[in-house]
Amino acid sequence: MVVPRLHVIADRSWLADAALRGGAPAVQARIKGVDDSAILAECEHMVAAAQAANATVIVNDRADIALAAGADGVHGGAEDLPVAVLRRLVGPDLLVGGTARDPDTARRHQADGASYVGVGPVYPSASKAGLPDPLGPAGVERVAAAVDIPVIAISGVTSARVPELLDAGAHGVAVIGAVAHAADPAAATAELVEALGA
Repeated sequence: MVVPRLHVIADRSWLADAALRGGAPAVQARIKGVDDSAILAECEHMVAAAQAANATVIVNDRADIALAAGADGVHGGAEDLPVAVLRRLVGPDLLVGGTARDPDTARRHQADGASYVGVGPVYPSASKAGLPDPLGPAGVERVAAAVDIPVIAISGVTSARVPELLDAGAHGVAVIGAVAHAADPAAATAELVEALGA
C-alpha cells in the first residue's frame, strides 16, 4: 500500500469526517478514554467514511481494533507493541507505522517490517503532554537519511512548516492541532493537502 503524505489524527469520527471533506488522504484513529466497543464503533465509522472518499484509515496502538474495523493499517507508538509484533499480527498487506526519534530506532523499524516511520516531536506541541525535546527539521533529516521507507513528521506541524520538512526529507506529515483546533477543520485540511502537493 502507498503511504499517504498527510495523516490527520482524529480522536472522534466527526473530526475524521471533516478531514476527509477537506481531502485528507489518511486519517489516524487515536481514541482514548472509552471502552473497546466505543473505539471499534468510531473506527468502523471512519473506515466507512474513508472508503467512500478513497482514503486510508490507520489505527493507533491497536492492531486488534484495526483488524476488526477493516482499517488499512496500524501505528505503534514508542510505548506500544513493537513493529515486528504488529507486522506479525496484521500480516503483509496492511500498513504498519512505528514511532522513531533517532536513526537507529528507524532502521530497526524498517528491518522489522515498518511501512513508514513517524518522527517527532519535530516542533513544540500542546496536543500531547510529556513529549521529549523537539527534534526540529534537522532531526527529521537525520532519520530520513538513515532509512529507505517514508518518514512522516509529527508534532507542531502547520501548513507553513511543510516546505522545510519536505526539504529535510520528510515524505509527509501527521497533524493533530492544525486541524482539530482550527475554526474550519475541513479548510485547514485542504490547506495542508495543498502545501504537501498531496
